[in-house]
Amino acid sequence: MPGAEEPAGRAALQRRRVVDFALRRRGVLAELQAGGLSLREVCDADMYLQRAAGFHGETTETVCPVCRKENLTEVSWVFGDDLGSSSGSARSDEEIAQLALTHDQFTVHVVEVCRSCSWNHLVLSYEVGLPEGTGRRTRRAARELRHRP
Repeated sequence: MPGAEEPAGRAALQRRRVVDFALRRRGVLAELQAGGLSLREVCDADMYLQRAAGFHGETTETVCPVCRKENLTEVSWVFGDDLGSSSGSARSDEEIAQLALTHDQFTVHVVEVCRSCSWNHLVLSYEVGLPEGTGRRTRRAARELRHRP
């Protein structure tokens, strides 16, 4: 049945356990403005995050709150046991959607980064993916068991 997989697909793409870090972000920026934090402490994006912003990031409409030189870029990082070597890597929204349809539940961390001053902050985390035990690794292991002599 072609329509039978649609609800599972929608469920896999549905964001669960969403955590918005906007309040923490405002606190960090207020502390920076008050002099409690230095620029060095908040503008510390490493070269891997900067590189990921260039290759996998999505430019936002939000101007950097620190240097105000350019718009921020959001980079999404994926983490999950069923992802194998893809876990811990930056991915585009399209890639995340594809992973969610074929892998067990995994976590996405969205980080904003300024490519000019290296400001960066975790802005959002959420979970997507298939119910536990139905992802790619589980299906592959079951298939291997069936084909053993």
